[in-house]
Amino acid sequence: MIEVRRLKVLRALADHGTVTAAAEVLHLTPSAVSQQLAALETEVGQELLERRGRRVSITSAGRLLLAHADTILAEVERAEDAMRLHANGANGEVRVTAFATAITLLVAPALTRLRETSPGLSLVVRDAEGHQGITQLLDGDADLAIAVEHRGSPRPDDRRLTRIPLYAEPFVAVLPPNHPDAHLPDTPPPPGVPAHGADGAHGGAAIELGALANDDWVMPAPGNPIRDVVLLACEQAGFQPRVVHQSDDFRAVAALVAAGGGVSLVPRLAVPEPTLALIRPLPEPAPTRRVYAAVRTSRADHPLITATLTVLTEVAEKL
Repeated sequence: MIEVRRLKVLRALADHGTVTAAAEVLHLTPSAVSQQLAALETEVGQELLERRGRRVSITSAGRLLLAHADTILAEVERAEDAMRLHANGANGEVRVTAFATAITLLVAPALTRLRETSPGLSLVVRDAEGHQGITQLLDGDADLAIAVEHRGSPRPDDRRLTRIPLYAEPFVAVLPPNHPDAHLPDTPPPPGVPAHGADGAHGGAAIELGALANDDWVMPAPGNPIRDVVLLACEQAGFQPRVVHQSDDFRAVAALVAAGGGVSLVPRLAVPEPTLALIRPLPEPAPTRRVYAAVRTSRADHPLITATLTVLTEVAEKL
């Protein structure tokens, strides 16, 4: 008979690539992980791994077992949830990972509302930038992740995840006050981009991204999905940006731009206000940050998660 915990070890190895990485996620020693995998091979009577020095790869038999393991692990998690709900009703904890802007715009307002609508539900929030939130979700360290679509996102057909679109927002150009293109004649901003006053103005003519090809750039650090979106937009505009400064904090990005450190693209809702930098829209179609919530498919119908998603969606609609 196959032990479920050994299927979890095989799944961790497939997700993280090495015995050492799988051991770290599972809070085991590499030796213990190797022993569990060897025992699993004995249980199924087939080789699941090909060992090449310190690295291992999964055999065709291992991949076949993984396809069944995802279903088995999902059902086990459902059974555990059912027993937990039977024991304590609808009371419980939902662990949410989100990037900083989403915590401010979505999670914090949802937390306030959930105290009224679901008093037995306790949210535990963690800041997770880039793809870290989805990784924590798949590893079982989070129950719900709020993430950004980017080239490194899990495939839409990944059956382990259920996705719920939350909102989409255009990027805007962030320019130093003395930038030669910052004071073009005013024109109505594109739909969805509000016009403001002179300080940190969102108004003004739309600026072509190609016009910023020769500027220095302020950019999020590698691994941040926003960086991927901006780099792709620049690539489509025909240039590779010269990145001089890096920060994952949009307040810091705006401050560096305002100080003359370069130009940047920032999602509209993440623009700090007030700011001394000048904000200009981009012509349509502008690059867009698409934000979604993800849960493990095995827990998509859990009452506490359903209640959390309902409130998050309501808050997102107002954005």
